[in-house]
Amino acid sequence: MKKILCLLLLSTMLVSAQAEDDFEKYRIGGYGEMLATFKDYGLNRFYGGSKGNTKKNHNEISIPRFVISGDYKINPKWILSAEIEFESGGTGITYEIEAQSGSENGEYETEVEKGGEVALEQFHLTRLITPAFNVRFGHMIMPVGLTNMHHEPLNFFTAARPEGSTTIMASTWHETGLAVFGKFGSGAATFDYQAMITSGLNPNGFDAYNWVKKAKQGFLEVDNFSAPAYTARLDWKGVKGLRVGASIFYNPKAQKNADKLITYSEYDDINVLLYSFDAQYVNKYITARANYLSGNITETVGITAANRRYSSKSPYSRMGPVAKRGVDWSAEVGVNIASFFPSIKKFPVIYPFVHYNYYNPQEKCEDGLIADNRCQVSLWSVGLNWRILPNLVAKADYTTRQIGTSKIFGSSQYNSENEFRIALAYQLWFSKK
Repeated sequence: MKKILCLLLLSTMLVSAQAEDDFEKYRIGGYGEMLATFKDYGLNRFYGGSKGNTKKNHNEISIPRFVISGDYKINPKWILSAEIEFESGGTGITYEIEAQSGSENGEYETEVEKGGEVALEQFHLTRLITPAFNVRFGHMIMPVGLTNMHHEPLNFFTAARPEGSTTIMASTWHETGLAVFGKFGSGAATFDYQAMITSGLNPNGFDAYNWVKKAKQGFLEVDNFSAPAYTARLDWKGVKGLRVGASIFYNPKAQKNADKLITYSEYDDINVLLYSFDAQYVNKYITARANYLSGNITETVGITAANRRYSSKSPYSRMGPVAKRGVDWSAEVGVNIASFFPSIKKFPVIYPFVHYNYYNPQEKCEDGLIADNRCQVSLWSVGLNWRILPNLVAKADYTTRQIGTSKIFGSSQYNSENEFRIALAYQLWFSKK
């Protein structure tokens, strides 16, 4: 029993929300998604015209991700974990900087080019010490926001990952470093915590339409660690079925993480602060979730100017402005229809749901920078989840976006974007001992 309680503390491991975490030696599993989307709009909201996206139907089908994960218990106190993601069926692009005469002005070169990505999302060693204090070393998921912490497809109702959090921030976001974590308290005062020091963000990746998403390091073979980041998260679990969490990420002097130090040599204090609040409540009738994510970047006027001077061969966007503040907030609720018919044993587990999301990667710009209000998105999704098996779900939803407005209900000067999506997703352990 003691071993099982300790393992339950590994909150950042794959499928940690599942009950069968009591493996003795190893487990191998994963998750995956298949998605088809039927759209009534064009491919580029930000290109030309005064009405936003054109009204032109097109459809898409994809394998957003296929993930393999494994944990191996070296002994009762040491656990090795890894997670590899195959995204959209490709091998990605590898970048390197070709040095010129020993200077920092080398050009970017690409070695392999193919759509998609293969990424090592987690690779870490965990040392279990006590329920209140444990240590993890390696490449880990950053515990910032609801989607990052619970990114597996059974942990959200929409056919695709929640749009706002995956627009303004990497998802899943993973960095290399050191973490301590544990659990303390009892009853109504039960808390889980995490504290981390990891590689930080690279301002080369800040851009107009994705805010800090592409600032996650990983384009080069090594990550800069000259300006590490500090992250903390606290979750309260004092009421049955309810979890309330908050997190903070701070990366001071992020200019030191740039590919070339000369890029931001004029700026001494490019600081990044991100914070989030999220909650989930589950009982046999309903599942409800909510999330708020925002933050602040300093020196964005200078960052915008410097980023416009990138080489056209670089992996980074040269689009501005880089906003001082981005924001994402969302809420969703689903109702378990089967719970109202307990006498019908084979009644299908179906959750009709509604989801709302507002996000804007240019929520606030510094003086001298003009925000593009087409970045404001107010989004509704309504649909169904059918739990075919406990670890297999079919999803369908209808999504509509109102562009250029922060209103929950209301019209906009821009064309709306509407789509119907269907998905099939699984999340399970293939083998364990």
